[in-house]
Amino acid sequence: MRIRVAASLVLLLVACSKKPPKNGQPVMSAEPVSVRGWVADVEGAGGDGTTYRTVETEAARRIHLFQSINVYVENSPYVSGGMAENGSFLLLDVPPGKVTVVFQAPGAPAARLVMQNVPGNADVFVPALLLKKDGVTLLQPKDVKVRLAASIDKAKPTGATANINGQLVPVVDTPYAQMEDRRDWPAAPSAMPATVR
Repeated sequence: MRIRVAASLVLLLVACSKKPPKNGQPVMSAEPVSVRGWVADVEGAGGDGTTYRTVETEAARRIHLFQSINVYVENSPYVSGGMAENGSFLLLDVPPGKVTVVFQAPGAPAARLVMQNVPGNADVFVPALLLKKDGVTLLQPKDVKVRLAASIDKAKPTGATANINGQLVPVVDTPYAQMEDRRDWPAAPSAMPATVR
């Protein structure tokens, strides 16, 4: 009888341990990160230079391009979200720490956005990306933000930094009321500006 009780306790302890499974399968993070932003363009996707370009043809080219870009996070099968036809992207349930977001445009090599030291429960905002064959270029590096929700009255730096595509970005504690957009699609610049006649 004592052996059965001891065996049951051992099984209970093993079942309740918080270690990741040993089968190598990724585990969904308890402190997921949101990653938002938009793609401005893909290097070399503007044609061969012989095509006549207008505002309308350029807008149509970009919409078609953005609709065909595949975006995912390496080694993270539980990430949800995607890309809109205006180039904005929203990725939820991204694990914290070191993360690689991959953008795959048709006919182009995969472009990788590497983020390191991203704290759990953060919102990472990365606007205006130019996808290139050797990676990603931040066209608006000063507008990149890493925010954490906090019970405070106004935003203040935590003293920590995250590395977003080689750029150190301060992690900022942000009031809860200002974090309502962390699960919303970002407002990317319009793919087709209005024309007044």
